[in-house]
Amino acid sequence: MLLLRLLQKPDRAPRFGRVLDDEPEVVELLDGDPLLGGKPTGERLAFTPQQWQDDPDGSEVELLVPVVPQKIIGVGSNYRNHAKEMGKPIPSEPLLFLKPPSALLSPGRPIARPQGFERCDYEGELAVVIGRRCHRQPVSTAMNYVLGYTLCNDVTVRDLQKKDGQFTRAKGFDSFCPLGPVITTDFDVGRAAVRSHLNGKLVQDGASDELIFSIEELVSFISHVMTLEPGDVISTGTPAGVGNLQPGDVIELSVDGIGRLRNPVIAAPALPTLPNRS
Repeated sequence: MLLLRLLQKPDRAPRFGRVLDDEPEVVELLDGDPLLGGKPTGERLAFTPQQWQDDPDGSEVELLVPVVPQKIIGVGSNYRNHAKEMGKPIPSEPLLFLKPPSALLSPGRPIARPQGFERCDYEGELAVVIGRRCHRQPVSTAMNYVLGYTLCNDVTVRDLQKKDGQFTRAKGFDSFCPLGPVITTDFDVGRAAVRSHLNGKLVQDGASDELIFSIEELVSFISHVMTLEPGDVISTGTPAGVGNLQPGDVIELSVDGIGRLRNPVIAAPALPTLPNRS
């Protein structure tokens, strides 16, 4: 089953929907959030996610981020080949950071690249969506708390990551967390191919079985640090092949069984310069 959020124009109220395996071309609208027990209303519409992403302003339906989490937990250097390309050691335990919910960006909407920086990188990632409250769970039961999976682009200003020595500014700009297009609840995560295409060219080609820390290990480890709430997102790390985004680019992530997450890139103003305090 696929879960999604959408807008039907001209109505601007977000709606929830689901796509059943036996009717993959139909969205059943729900009366509320499926995490809170939303039920079918009887309303149905054609499921055309690529059209909705390619023309979010012109389409009668707009895809939204499929979930609005309380927190988005990122995992750094969780692929050996990415750690190597960044000159980082293989971590002995998961390297965690947070992205603010204000960074969320819907499918098809533009990533706003701030000017004045040399590197603003895409990072295509498989993301886990939590289905119920998870606190201090062992690895053996961790997967019982997973609702499903989606795609996340962990956009990062590499200059600021290096300058600041931590990730808050580098990964926290508005629009720096494209998420979607849907949540899939029936998914074999054993060897999911995680790919990114920049302007149509394949630039990342990884697989979930290359993760240093598995999904169940991540859910368990994080739940011993912070309680995971329904709807929280864990972005599991990016494979090798990260690269710079420029205004005019189009970045597209894909995982078979989830779909593709497509976002164009536009220019945003440079950060203001503060007076020297020295």
